[in-house]
Amino acid sequence: MGFYTEPAFFILLAVVVVIAAILGIAEKPLHKYGLAASVVMLALLFSESIPSLVFLLCYLAYSFALERFVERLFRADNPRKVALYRVALAAQIAPLFVYKVGVLFDPGFLGFIGISYITFKSVQVLIEVRDGLIERVSAWHYLYFLVFFPTFTSGPIMRSRAFEKDLETPLSRDEYLTRLYRGTGWFVLGALYKYVGASLASWLMWFGPAAIGGSTTGAYVAAQLVYGFAYGLYLFFDFAGYSHMAVGAGFALGVEVPRNFRAPFLAIDIKDFWDRWHITLSHWLRDFVFMRFTSAALDHSWFKSTLTAACIGFVINMVLMGCWHGLTVEYLFYGLYHGVLLAACEAFQRTSGFYKKHRKERWFKVCSWAVTMIAVFYGFALFGGQAFHPIAV
Repeated sequence: MGFYTEPAFFILLAVVVVIAAILGIAEKPLHKYGLAASVVMLALLFSESIPSLVFLLCYLAYSFALERFVERLFRADNPRKVALYRVALAAQIAPLFVYKVGVLFDPGFLGFIGISYITFKSVQVLIEVRDGLIERVSAWHYLYFLVFFPTFTSGPIMRSRAFEKDLETPLSRDEYLTRLYRGTGWFVLGALYKYVGASLASWLMWFGPAAIGGSTTGAYVAAQLVYGFAYGLYLFFDFAGYSHMAVGAGFALGVEVPRNFRAPFLAIDIKDFWDRWHITLSHWLRDFVFMRFTSAALDHSWFKSTLTAACIGFVINMVLMGCWHGLTVEYLFYGLYHGVLLAACEAFQRTSGFYKKHRKERWFKVCSWAVTMIAVFYGFALFGGQAFHPIAV
């Protein structure tokens, strides 16, 4: 049973939401029910792949053991705790790395759907335990955080402290009804995105190039452009559709799932775009990779200027983003491309007198938006492989 793709899922989700609504309206806690519902839904998700289910169960036990190890490590006075923490962090990332490498050689390499998202969650907990932001994680809350089914397969990427706050904050009847109402709106919008917007964009990907043809060089180029534009729209409506439905399902279970898309095609520069597109991924990388790299670079004087540190940080950040999607040429170039774009944008905005003089003027914003959209849609062509293998027309 696929999440957000099959009728069986939506039927079961309706049952889950009705029971949650009864409990919420009665002002009963929802976290135990939500955990039980997540366990059932994931059992059904992996019912046709027992090896993947076993791998998931092993991963959960392994992740919990690492979390407890790091907790004890920083409660004790151990002079090697930082080095041991780094070993634990590498061990937490290792299953995802092994899986990403393995699928290059064998598409059926043992893993499980959702391993990318669950790894971000577990790594975030280890880092914040090390930083002293998390002192103790309830075993059941940690398990629920990792297996929370609305976001398990496709995100958004949640943060454990916000999740635990939702679990520990009782909701009145009116507060729950407000969340249920908001969740219904998000879910309906997501369904429209996924099943109307994405379907229309998918149709345009086929119909546009076929109608234009490739009889001349101009027609061939136009067909490629139409396909690339339609593919970018398809990515948005499909992924935003999943994300919005996950937000809606989360609200019904009393959990405020973070928003993942905020009108990305209105972005006026590439930094603005990444504040609007896959927000939970870009902000996770910002907080746990970019900020830490630039802070270390400045503390240790690795570079002569903060601008150089920021530019290199952007490239590292986005190359890791590409690796997270997959260790293929398309994804790696996509990450590198956006890293270079972000670095160039940062350098331009910090050093250009022309930018500082005109950045608030309407004509400049329109031109900046147009350039940004051209760059974004070319990035989609890299992501989907069209830039390497143009479509046949």
